[in-house]
Amino acid sequence: MGGACFGFSLRDRMGVITPEVDDRVGWFQSGDEIRRTLAFSLQSEVSVSPLLAPIAAVCGSMFTPLMADGGQFARIVESLERNLLTPIPLCFLLGIICTRIHGGIKIPKELYYSIAIFLLMSIGFIGGHELAHEVQAHGVSTIWKPALVTLFLGCLTPITAFVVLRYLGGMSIADSAGIAAHYGSTSAVTYAVANSFVEQTQHPANEFLPTLVTLLECPGIAIALVLGAFLSAKERAAKAATGAPGRPVKSSKLGEALYEVMTGQSIMLMAGLLVIGFVSTQFMDEKGFQPFYDFFQSKGMIFRGLLCIFLLEMGLVAGERLGDLVKVGPFLIAFGILMPLVHGFLGAWFGHLAGLNLGGCTVLAAIVSSASYIAAPPAVRLTLPEANPTYSITAALAITFPFNIAFGIPIYFEMAKWVGAQ
Repeated sequence: MGGACFGFSLRDRMGVITPEVDDRVGWFQSGDEIRRTLAFSLQSEVSVSPLLAPIAAVCGSMFTPLMADGGQFARIVESLERNLLTPIPLCFLLGIICTRIHGGIKIPKELYYSIAIFLLMSIGFIGGHELAHEVQAHGVSTIWKPALVTLFLGCLTPITAFVVLRYLGGMSIADSAGIAAHYGSTSAVTYAVANSFVEQTQHPANEFLPTLVTLLECPGIAIALVLGAFLSAKERAAKAATGAPGRPVKSSKLGEALYEVMTGQSIMLMAGLLVIGFVSTQFMDEKGFQPFYDFFQSKGMIFRGLLCIFLLEMGLVAGERLGDLVKVGPFLIAFGILMPLVHGFLGAWFGHLAGLNLGGCTVLAAIVSSASYIAAPPAVRLTLPEANPTYSITAALAITFPFNIAFGIPIYFEMAKWVGAQ
């Protein structure tokens, strides 16, 4: 039996409505237009210090397109509506509302965990299928450098996010690790919009970029969960030693935390099904593989329906701890905007070093800067149940996602040009 190749679009992968690949992305200004507008505004309206010029340029690229044409703002709003006003995020909102008004909705624990297991299996299986498809199409020699860079970034971004959240934001270990897991993974919707943008600017990305999206999903989640498990265990051991002096306390070791997380449900399901999806795609014929693909496919009604129930439960949990959001609101907003810019620059720079073209660097920057609200929540919920989902989903879905769609992607395009991508 030969290796079967099945067409599958990341545009539908995460079970959300994504923008069409047409002139709807035309509201982005090209790089030359942005630079001309910025040059005029900086010369005629304000005198900017050389030290502040990069900041002014970034701010200008964010807001000048909106001021230049009211229709552009309307198209941004339309794009956000197509992604945010859909059943999946609205079910999360419903859960919050029901909790706040004592709506009485209860999701049985057994059902919730069964859904989480299915979602993780589906994400892993379809990821392995796509990875096999891309390897068959392009070969290992073409993608090994970008793949290594992507894996490195997938390990780096959750660490930088955790450090900022824990030591600058003063958040708890569990909450810092939970949010870092979301920012260490990626958003397929952001990928779709970024890919459309570079096509619109006549700089299409390298054909193997979907492979990088698949590779970026799992490592960041694993790293963040290892950090959370290790440091939480260490903190509990320190508190136990302080509370009961003289009693022997088992110290936490990084290797033990790594083993615990990597052999836990979340990573075993995603990584194991990724391997199964990869092997099955390579060796099964299309007719034999199709029933499994139909069951796990992320654009199918099973995945989307169960995802609605899952996010309803996440909303119920978040609603109980909604008051915590007020305490960290300003910091979380700043984090949800500035952290993607840092990660986006790293993505553009390392993408250029790996040989990606201008479009490829832009798309890699966009997916590295994005945050997952599909793959990460079930993994975090199973491994770090004490983490507050209000923080992570609010930051990923309500702050970073609209920022990247509206402003971030053109900025990453200019960053990619600045580092020398062509």
